[in-house]
Amino acid sequence: MRPELDIKKEFPILEKRQIVYLDNAATTQKPPCVIEAASRYYNENNANPLRGLYQLSIDATDEYENSRQEVADFIGAADKSEIIFTRNATESLNLVAYAYARNFLHEGDEVITTIAEHHSNMIPWQQACKATGAHLTYLYCEKDGTMTPEMLEKIISDKTKIVAVTQVSNVFGRVNDIKGFAEVAHKHGAILVADGAQSVPHIPVNVQDLDCDFLSFSGHKMYAPMGIGVLYGKKDLLEKMPPFLFGGEMIEYVTTEGATWAELPHKFEAGTVNVGGAVGLREAIHFMKRFGWEKIEQREEELTTYAMEKMADYPYVHIIGSKDPKEHHGIITFTIDGVHPHDCAAIFDEHDVAIRAGHHCAQPLLKYLGTMSTVRASMAFYNDKDDIDKFYDALISIRKEMGLDG
Repeated sequence: MRPELDIKKEFPILEKRQIVYLDNAATTQKPPCVIEAASRYYNENNANPLRGLYQLSIDATDEYENSRQEVADFIGAADKSEIIFTRNATESLNLVAYAYARNFLHEGDEVITTIAEHHSNMIPWQQACKATGAHLTYLYCEKDGTMTPEMLEKIISDKTKIVAVTQVSNVFGRVNDIKGFAEVAHKHGAILVADGAQSVPHIPVNVQDLDCDFLSFSGHKMYAPMGIGVLYGKKDLLEKMPPFLFGGEMIEYVTTEGATWAELPHKFEAGTVNVGGAVGLREAIHFMKRFGWEKIEQREEELTTYAMEKMADYPYVHIIGSKDPKEHHGIITFTIDGVHPHDCAAIFDEHDVAIRAGHHCAQPLLKYLGTMSTVRASMAFYNDKDDIDKFYDALISIRKEMGLDG
């Protein structure tokens, strides 16, 4: 790796804990600049935003709204009012399922999601369909994770009102053609909801170019604090949706008989908001911009390729999905012959390597693939080849430590 790409020094936790951290698809570590930005807000500008007429509250409001603008620019939104701050991608998807789906779906309508979705982009649609009498249909991927707009075209109909698709699978790591899916959905009068939890941290995303109607993502997967997430929605759709939560700040006027709602985006942000998290997310975006997408993508592709090439030499390992590292975007999900993934995780931990084991919140997908549990190593651009070497050394020791040959 070129020296200018060695950024591990900017993450002190990795040195303090002496850990190879390969669970980045679950959450990333936070650089000090992000932590300091959130801390600085609380030390210097903390007040309840949007409500006070005094200068400290005005400054807090500016911090919050400047963060919203930064997010809008980062994903190419047309207007910052299309950015709703939430707790995470899960809440963002639930917001759409409650405020849009439950109000605009009717009995006999159809929602299409895919078998490859994270539970967060599946269960909300299951519940919305149960509540409205709509029908939920699944698009099944190929066993290597391939899903195409042409496959959607074969099952969509004019009864379809919502298509919900992940942009990058948290199991396969494969990028789906959201722009193509949106084109098919719109042709049939449906909206396209994209789960960007695994895409926004790793690849450039421009919502206007993709023409998705909604996009969700979490800050904690892109070097920002936990507890801050984003829902992007097209303005015309957000304006006709009722609020998701009710209470303070999301109102315009209240009487004893009822209320009217605040303008976008505030009607969806009830109560005291997470300004510190929003400021941390803004700083995380600045941090990523320092390095640029070309370096981030190249680094993660190099590491994925290096890891998969080493793993290919070990006959007991079976990688889920494509054999092409370029299709994995830092996510390598696999099994080891004769060893349960939870035992694998325990042995990796003994070697100070942090990986994920289980169903990865994708139980229907794993069942479809013929397994109920797998191991997942997921990379960020602060990882390096030394991390992969230590990962591989632990990997090839697992069967021996379990008393098996090889």
